[in-house]
Amino acid sequence: MTPAQAVIETTSGVGYLLNISLNTYTAIQDKKEVKLYVHEVLMTGGRDDSFTLYGFATKQEREIYRMLVTVSGVGSNTARMILSATSPAELVNIISTGNEKALKGVKGIGLKTAQRIIVDLRDKMASNGMIQDITSSLAGASAANVNQEVRDEAVGALTMLGFSPAPSAKVVTEILQAQPSMPVEQVIKQALKLIK
Repeated sequence: MTPAQAVIETTSGVGYLLNISLNTYTAIQDKKEVKLYVHEVLMTGGRDDSFTLYGFATKQEREIYRMLVTVSGVGSNTARMILSATSPAELVNIISTGNEKALKGVKGIGLKTAQRIIVDLRDKMASNGMIQDITSSLAGASAANVNQEVRDEAVGALTMLGFSPAPSAKVVTEILQAQPSMPVEQVIKQALKLIK
């Protein structure tokens, strides 16, 4: 195994070479038995057809990879490079907050490609619930002490108003920690004053 590839032997004794990200490498190194989620790419045309397998430690990482390769200008290796430079949670946060600079920091990603990734994937990730999941995890354990229903409704409303989910979730959580019984309308009004 290398940081870019792993050979996984199945129970029947057949080994498969999988291209992996650094996140997956970190998750599986030093383990005897692993479970990877596979994405297969079949390239046809020309004189040689190629069949390439990509392996991921989590379903979320594979799902994000599959979204990345739908963006014009992002191929399989570029998507793997992005997932090697950032964790899936960091990438979702980068896309949800429109952080072009962070994406441009990945080798092979220019400004236009970074903008295209953000524009193409922000809504897809929001509709899949990825952004909500990440903002929940970013708020951390402190969010467990607040009324989740009010929090989620307030963050959803702020997101629809054009505010980024991660900062919105942080502000809403802080408001609800200070005043747990505040109704959702008041939380939204208070958050509008505090969000930067």
